[in-house]
Amino acid sequence: MLTQEQNDALTQIGPGTPMGGVLRNYWYPVAFTRELDEFPVKATRLLGENFAVFKTREGGYGIVAEKCPHRGASLVYGIVEDDGLRCGYHGWKFGTGGDCLEILAEPDSSEKFRADCSVRAGEAQELGGLIWAYVGEGTSPELPRYEAYTMHGHRDMGHAIIPCNWLQIMENAVDPYHVEALHGNYFEFIAEQTGMEMPGSFGGNKHEKVAFDDFEHGIIKRRLLVGQDEESDDWKIGHPLVFPYKMWVGGNGVYQMQIRVPIDDTHTNVIFYTVHAPDGIELPDDVHTVDYPIEWMNEDGTYIVDYIEGQDIMAWVSQGEIADRVNEKITKSDVGVVACRRMFRKAIEDVAEGKDPLAVVREPHDVIKLPLERSKFGRGAEFASDWIDNGSMKFSPIAQEMKQLHIDAAKAREAMDNA
Repeated sequence: MLTQEQNDALTQIGPGTPMGGVLRNYWYPVAFTRELDEFPVKATRLLGENFAVFKTREGGYGIVAEKCPHRGASLVYGIVEDDGLRCGYHGWKFGTGGDCLEILAEPDSSEKFRADCSVRAGEAQELGGLIWAYVGEGTSPELPRYEAYTMHGHRDMGHAIIPCNWLQIMENAVDPYHVEALHGNYFEFIAEQTGMEMPGSFGGNKHEKVAFDDFEHGIIKRRLLVGQDEESDDWKIGHPLVFPYKMWVGGNGVYQMQIRVPIDDTHTNVIFYTVHAPDGIELPDDVHTVDYPIEWMNEDGTYIVDYIEGQDIMAWVSQGEIADRVNEKITKSDVGVVACRRMFRKAIEDVAEGKDPLAVVREPHDVIKLPLERSKFGRGAEFASDWIDNGSMKFSPIAQEMKQLHIDAAKAREAMDNA
């Protein structure tokens, strides 16, 4: 357990806070590429601050603080031009770097005066169907080109705004035993009570042991299930918590980066960024890229718990807006959670000393490949179908098409093996 001061230091992310200083060293998705193609300016809230993210007519991207420095009108309701964003209220124009380019009512204003009228700006780029923003101080790091965002496959992005702090979601990423309890025993109970069929890939996953290894992008989580040996992918390869706000998970042709964007202290934008790329079948050049909201609460205010991520959301949100780590009862099975907190405290210390925290990427690169088991739970092709039917992907407009893709790929692999 932690003191209240320690819990505050780990969970408060606004400007000037220790964790806010850590998190402002990274890039975050703030819009879907589709959104700015359909309408070129959008409001976004990130790390407790409000911004306008936009796409210029020349095709560049920008992100600026929402309030115009003139008289505080929202730049979300501005006019997007070739090289910047013009405030809709009085026509002050700002470039993607935040510099004041023009004052409509004072075309002869001095360069010095306009320099004093700049708006705070970050940087924005497009990658993998998402618009990413960096809003920290100093020279921006490289936008990490993790494999999920660069690999060829169908992109399927479910999302929801969750009313809780981002850290309790990340702690879930290094808590293997919840798979056995929440997605196994509890799921079986819900299936029995509702008459639904329990997905075979998620039942009976009893743990023999777990392990956690620090690496340059976070923590690799390993599990050995009853009936597996140490050559199994779940133990030998594992999958990582990607510091500070992602988890790379999947297998059997379904690859998922779970993204938890800290909106503010009590809200998180959760994106299940899934790529369908099964072996054995050639994908077309023109692959799908879709985004869609997922459902997690019933009209009566109860949680929807008949699918995998809905169960996770129940566990995250029911802890409260910010989990009470002062009165919790930590045990040996929480070793991954303890390691996660230790890693975040180390990041706070590094930033205080003027160092880059973990997983800040400074070198240009083509792609970053992360460890990931290819055979999840040893379940084979069944795992992909079970996850589509019983996970957040069931809300996808292409769910059945993707399920058929995996079925066809499995048949193709079997035919090649028997040839």
